[in-house]
Amino acid sequence: MSPTTPAFPPRVAAIHDLSCFGRCALTVIMPTLSVMGYQVIPVPTALLSTHTGGFTDLHFRDLTADMEAITDHFTRLGTTFRAIYTGFLGSAEQIETVSHILDRFGTLPDENGQAPLILIDPVMGDDGELYSTYTPELVRGIRSLSYRAQLLTPNLTEACILTDTPYRDTAVMRPEEALSFAETLLEKLTVVTSGRIVITGISLSDGTLANLGRDADGSHFCIRRPHEVHSYPGTGDLFASVLLGAFLRGDSFRNACAAAAEFTSEVIHASIPIATPEREGVALEPMLWKLIPQR
Repeated sequence: MSPTTPAFPPRVAAIHDLSCFGRCALTVIMPTLSVMGYQVIPVPTALLSTHTGGFTDLHFRDLTADMEAITDHFTRLGTTFRAIYTGFLGSAEQIETVSHILDRFGTLPDENGQAPLILIDPVMGDDGELYSTYTPELVRGIRSLSYRAQLLTPNLTEACILTDTPYRDTAVMRPEEALSFAETLLEKLTVVTSGRIVITGISLSDGTLANLGRDADGSHFCIRRPHEVHSYPGTGDLFASVLLGAFLRGDSFRNACAAAAEFTSEVIHASIPIATPEREGVALEPMLWKLIPQR
C-alpha cells in the first residue's frame, strides 16, 4: 500500500456561543466537526458559564465587539473557509456583525477554489417557547440572515417563528396530521430561503421523532427515529454539525440528514444508561470515534 499525502483540513467558521458547562453550541460543534476532519475556527457570540436550560444564576457576556476584532484579524491573515456555520446570537446588534462576516468571507474561495457553504441554524427556541434572551428585533434579524442560508436547520418551534405560524404540539396530533402541518411549514420556509431546509424535532404520537427535509430540487423527504423520553440540550447542535460535515464530504442532503439523525439518536441512547443529567447534555465523548472518516 502506497502512502497517501494528508489532505489540508477544510476550515469551518463556527459563529456560536461558548457555554462552558452543559454540552451545547461550540463545546459540541468543535469536537464533532474536528473528528470528522475539519478545522473549526470559532467566532464566539457570547460567553456563558452554562447554557440557559436548567441552570440559574449563570454568567453571560455579550461578545459583539470581540467578534468584530476577531474577524478583522482573520481578514488581515487572509483566512478563508469551506463553510460558515451560524447559530446562537447574543444580541440584536450581532445581526449586522454576522452580515458583515458573511459579506466579507461568504464569497471568498478556499484553498481548493470553493466558495463557503453557509449553514444557518436559527437558534431561537424550543417546545413552542422563544428563548429568554431573544427580542422581537433579534427574531427579525435571524429571519433576515436566513435568506442567505444554503442549508437551514430550524427545529419545529423555530420553523413556526420564522414563518409567523402559531406553534402546534405535533405530539398530540395524529402522525399524518402532524406531518402535514410540518409540510406546510416547509413550503412556507421557501419564502425565507431558497436553500436546502430540514425541520428537526417533530415529535409524533406514534413514538417517533421526525426530521422533514426539502432538497434543492424541491423534493421532500422524511427521516424518522424512535423518540427517547429524555430531552438533552445541544442535540440540535450535534445534528447540524454532523449534517454539515457529511454534506461537505459529498453525501447527498438526504443522506447527510439521515447520518445526522442516526448519530444523534445513538448518542442520546448511549447517554441514558450512564445516568447523564439532562441539563449536562448528551455524553458524546465516548461516541465521537464513530465519526472518524474511513480511509
